[in-house]
Amino acid sequence: MKNANLIKAREKKKLTQEQLAKILGYKGKQSVANWENGYISPPLETAMRISKILEEDLFFLFENLVQESHTKEKGEKEVG
Repeated sequence: MKNANLIKAREKKKLTQEQLAKILGYKGKQSVANWENGYISPPLETAMRISKILEEDLFFLFENLVQESHTKEKGEKEVG
């Protein structure tokens, strides 16, 4: 499922996938394309950097990633 919020936020900042990738320290645009196409999610630290770069709320850009992180934390607390 495409991440329309990420695409819109990037385009609003007038950045190409290649430009965003370079700002993040990636060699090419493939990772950004994969995130936008919903194939994979970025690591949480990278998602937070993207949120700052695009000046958008982390939850708005990566709702699934935030939910996954919360679920993992909750599971760790219950086990530990």
